[in-house]
Formats: sequence, structure tokens, C-alpha cells
Amino acid sequence: MKLDTLKVACSNCNLRELCMPGGLNLQELQQIDGLVANRQKVPKSGLLFRNGETFQALYAIRTGMFKTAVNTEQGKEQVIGFQMAGEIIGLDGIVEDCHSCDAIALEDSEVCILPMERIDDIAKEVPGLQRHLHKIMSREIVREHGVMLLLGSMRAEERVAAFLLNMVQRLNARGFSSSELVLRMTREEIGSYLGLKLETVSRTFSKLVESGMIEVRNRHVRIVDVDALKELASSCN
Repeated sequence: MKLDTLKVACSNCNLRELCMPGGLNLQELQQIDGLVANRQKVPKSGLLFRNGETFQALYAIRTGMFKTAVNTEQGKEQVIGFQMAGEIIGLDGIVEDCHSCDAIALEDSEVCILPMERIDDIAKEVPGLQRHLHKIMSREIVREHGVMLLLGSMRAEERVAAFLLNMVQRLNARGFSSSELVLRMTREEIGSYLGLKLETVSRTFSKLVESGMIEVRNRHVRIVDVDALKELASSCN
């Protein structure tokens, strides 16, 4: 995959508030600007990194969307997460200095490469960067706990409702609609993530449409009754 040698100024990026710490002074912003080594374009279905690969950098997703996945002992793909623009990907590699999953582009995407050596150096001078990374890691832990709840105690309808609400909430934080989204992943990939069979995912979407909670047109989903969907997603509590 070809690297774009064009430097990216983090302080001028429209996603800065999502993937970089806030409240920095001018000097700290200038230091942060030196964090990004370059950008990398990843075509649809292309690999950003693979399981077992040496960990060298974190990646701030500039455009597009990724899925992270592992292969089971039976050789079947298990989706463990979906990451979108404004989010950091690659945190899995910090613990063992190698990645523990594959990161695959769900559409043509672009990332900013953040070498770990630079992060360590700049974090010594910009404490806000260190705190921000801790927040990101904490958010990932909370998200993983949420997935465990999905898989452990929710019925199929509740799982899909919670998934749709989570996706649209994350997209809304990036300036997109609070009620509409385009699913970049397949229903099979959604099922893998939620622990459901493809047939169950399709049947559940149909039930949600019939109930009047959502409208579906190919991969375009519109949430019609957000209150009902929220009530459904929380009905296991």
C-alpha cells in the first residue's frame, strides 16, 4: 500500500477534537503537529495490519471505516469491532508489542500514522496527550464490556437495536445524522460481531421494520422511533 508523503497538520484537521486532546495551547498544538508521520490509504478489503505483526504505531482513521477480526481455530472469521473516522485503531498491539487481530478496511479509507516512539516522546512534554490516550484505552475497555453484555444477556432484537443505536450515536458525534446511517459492513459481519447467525440478523431487521422502529433500503437504515428502539435495547436490564 502506497504511503502518502504529504504531512498532515493535526491542529487544522476537522477531526482533531475527536482523536486528539482538547484544551492545548499553541505550543502544544505545534508539538502535536509533529506526531503524524504520514498518511496511508487502504483500499476496500485491504489490510492495515494483521494478527501477529510487530506493533509500531497507532492509526487515527481520517476517512472510511474498518473492522477488526480474528480467525477461530476452525478458520472462521470472528469480528471483534468496527472503527470509524475520528477513532484510534491499533491499541491491541501495545500489550505484547504485536497486533492481536487483523484490521480490514470496509471501504476505501485513509489513516494518519502515529509512530509509538513519537507518541512516547511528545507525551513527556504534552501531558494532555498521555491523558487522552488513557481515555481512549478506557473507552475501548468500556466498549468491550458493552459487547460482553450484548452477547451474554440480550435477545437478538435487543442486540441489533443496541448495535444500531451505538453506530448512529458515534456517527452523530462526527457530524452525521442522528437518525440515519449507511451500514458499511455486511449483515454476516454484523452477525459475527453480535454472536448471531446471518439468518437471525436478517430476520431481526425485518421484525424491527415491521414494528415501525426502523426503515431499511439496502444498506441505508433510518431510525423511525428512536425511543422505542432505546427501550428495546435496554429491556434486558
